[in-house]
Amino acid sequence: MEKGIEILELFARDPGGLTISEIAQRLKRSISEVFRIIIVMERLGWLRKDPANDRYTVSYRVLDVAFRATPAHTLSNVAAPIMHRLSVDTNQSCHLVVRTGGNATVIHRQENMGPVSFGIRLGTSVDMMTSCSGHVLLAFTPVERRASVIAELPGAASATLRRLEKRLEEVRGQGYEMQPSARAAGVTDISFPVFGFDGQVSAALTLPFLTTIDGSQRSDLDETRRMLGEAAQRISEGLGWLPQSGNVTD
Repeated sequence: MEKGIEILELFARDPGGLTISEIAQRLKRSISEVFRIIIVMERLGWLRKDPANDRYTVSYRVLDVAFRATPAHTLSNVAAPIMHRLSVDTNQSCHLVVRTGGNATVIHRQENMGPVSFGIRLGTSVDMMTSCSGHVLLAFTPVERRASVIAELPGAASATLRRLEKRLEEVRGQGYEMQPSARAAGVTDISFPVFGFDGQVSAALTLPFLTTIDGSQRSDLDETRRMLGEAAQRISEGLGWLPQSGNVTD
């Protein structure tokens, strides 16, 4: 099992595919032991071989099993139609982010229907300390647990952590985060928390607001923020969250 997991993690760093000899070399294992594992993983549908160059790649079975075996499955099912409606109404893209250890990951995305959009790729790892989504996930984590979560973040100076804590309190107070995008100029990120039935933050619903100059803008920044907050609340209610347990709109 350990060898199989090592192989899957190796493919995460080399999505273009690897031959058996390349896998053995990078894992510092013999070709014979890697060969036995690869054959089993291929037979079970976890890997597939390109007959043109003998390179193996991870199949979509990995994504399917991971998706069905985690809470992200229910979350995405509830969020998908609401995110689609939000994208249509605002002509903006949006994405759903969950915490994964010291980082956060995009588990669902919805592109806008217009000719121009700004979106985040599915599976993208998001920096918890600097991103809009990360701030929301941290801000709405109970204070008694937040310290341990922050301790998992990549090392930062104490002054940086103090600024982060101050910002998190502001985000929690106003119910959302909004800041210039750390990835692109001219984009304003807005993010609201999504709560589960237990009242705990489950995800961040984030919208990178792109201002257009061709007349295709359907809502301004403030209106879009309001619509995003309402969408986050609908997703939360779809997960069993009760409005009395918290507030996701300002």
